[in-house]
Amino acid sequence: MSLDKLVYMANQIGTFFRSQGQEQAVAGTASHIEKFWDPRMRAQIFAHVDAGGQGLDPLVKTAIERLHEAEKKKREKLTS
Repeated sequence: MSLDKLVYMANQIGTFFRSQGQEQAVAGTASHIEKFWDPRMRAQIFAHVDAGGQGLDPLVKTAIERLHEAEKKKREKLTS
């Protein structure tokens, strides 16, 4: 999927959750992406955030950063 489309979709998810307040919106956005995005889509958006996250709403960028860290910790735990 194109990066532009992923950024658009992630920002739309963030917009949906925004009315719930900052912390709940970040958690809701991260949860939605974790549950409904294919691992390849997540990997692509994680790489985009690692490269600066251009075009992502700050709330969405925070959600993706948190999700990425959580997934890294899961992988580390599985390999330990």
